[in-house]
Amino acid sequence: MTGSLVLCIFLSAFSPQADALFDFASYYADHMVLQMAPAKAVIWGYGDAGGVVTISIFKEFDGIMKKSVHVKGNLGIWKAALDPVEHGGPYRIHAEQNFMGEITSITIEDIFFGDVWLCGGQSNMEMTVLQIYNASKELSEAYLYPQVRLFTASLVYAKEELYDLAKVDLQWSLPTPETLGHGEFTYFSAVCWLFGRYLYDTLKYPIGLVESCWGGTPVEAWSSPRSLHECGLPNDGEREKRHVHDFYYEREYESFFGPEVYSVLWNAMIHPLLNMTIKGAIWYQGEANTNLNTDLYNCTFPAMIDDWRASFHEGSEGQTQKDFPFGFVQLSTNVKTPICDNYPVIRWHQTDDFGYAPNPKMPNTFMAVAMDLCDETSPFASIHPRDKQSVARRLSLGARAVAYGETGISFQGPFPEKITIAAADAYMNITYNQKLHTMPANCSIFEVGCSSGPMGGRNDVQWTPVKSLSFSPQTVTVSYKGCCAQAIAGVRYAWSDWPCDYKHCPIYSADGTLPAPPFLKYFPD
Repeated sequence: MTGSLVLCIFLSAFSPQADALFDFASYYADHMVLQMAPAKAVIWGYGDAGGVVTISIFKEFDGIMKKSVHVKGNLGIWKAALDPVEHGGPYRIHAEQNFMGEITSITIEDIFFGDVWLCGGQSNMEMTVLQIYNASKELSEAYLYPQVRLFTASLVYAKEELYDLAKVDLQWSLPTPETLGHGEFTYFSAVCWLFGRYLYDTLKYPIGLVESCWGGTPVEAWSSPRSLHECGLPNDGEREKRHVHDFYYEREYESFFGPEVYSVLWNAMIHPLLNMTIKGAIWYQGEANTNLNTDLYNCTFPAMIDDWRASFHEGSEGQTQKDFPFGFVQLSTNVKTPICDNYPVIRWHQTDDFGYAPNPKMPNTFMAVAMDLCDETSPFASIHPRDKQSVARRLSLGARAVAYGETGISFQGPFPEKITIAAADAYMNITYNQKLHTMPANCSIFEVGCSSGPMGGRNDVQWTPVKSLSFSPQTVTVSYKGCCAQAIAGVRYAWSDWPCDYKHCPIYSADGTLPAPPFLKYFPD
């Protein structure tokens, strides 16, 4: 982090104050999208304690709603849950404060109601449209989507929870080549934009996209202390304490990696957003945790989701669903011959060790498998593959099924539902939950585990590549003849950093679009 801290201001400067100017909070501005019915959009801001704020909403010249609230307490905060509004616009929102007979007013315009999605994670979420395949074409089509609106929080971290964003990189804007392609790893997120654009193509109503992500950051930085406590992680206040005193900090873009200190991005980049009513969130993160608390990710990631859900529900006065839809990208690839092959471990832990989403411990989630989107020649390093269109397309399919309840849509790749072992002939049949589209398999993508220790435990399993002999519409036959002196202990698929070449894994959905995710099965289980 040396040299990356360019601005420090006392935390109190960005805490609500009784003598604050009458204003909206940082993320209410012209061109924004507010969450549509059936939820109530929450709007809040600052004023003089004891004042009365009246919020009026107009469509053209017609007033459609009026709400009055008090500016409460020494913090000088006013907050209102609007009546539900169906999708559409534009609207004008006028707020007026009466404090001791003095009238002050503020207005924001070109406001639409639709669905608001939060986009979080690290650098693969941070990559902008400028950095992806077919960037020129994607940028030129920005003007076709004036009702998909963009917002980006600044890269800031803090020791304590901030009530509002300390700084905004991109205030609510319409999509243009400039707002979508501001630079590298700045704004706007390609995955976030494409996800929102694909949703708009289906839904045909406004979509608001809120980007809050930072490259090189672990899940612990985005998690609240209570969330980390659920996973046995202590308060990390002493870690890098020299960087986090009673200030907040902003990063210069010359420095690529964000902070690893626990909870500092929750404090500065998520907690300030909790009052906002949102439809859901998407997440692309995990690379940083291949080197930090890897074995805890099956706790820390699901715990973060649960905590975000509870916190947004509370902050929005119950308007954000307490189990709002949460989509995530299962990690893509890094290098073909890794020194430490923790990528498949994180992929597995991203699903709380079920291998698929949604699952019993992660309800109302959806997952985009990305291990087949490798990009060895990416100018941004192979850890940053440029095919973000496929990532966003797979996420949007999950959102349509899980968040919007669209039936008959395929959004998950094949996953084993039954494994039968023919011990005498040393082969197994792996039956999947859907019909398969298959391609030639490399010689190591299926592996069987053989017990090598006297106790026969999972820590003593040695994994050996085996051949897939044949494919039928829903079944793969795998031979393990000559692999194990004793009974086999397990089987796994695609358990490596780089399991297959670009869009050439051996098993896909019947239409050839959705790859089967990695799986791991121990016997008996």
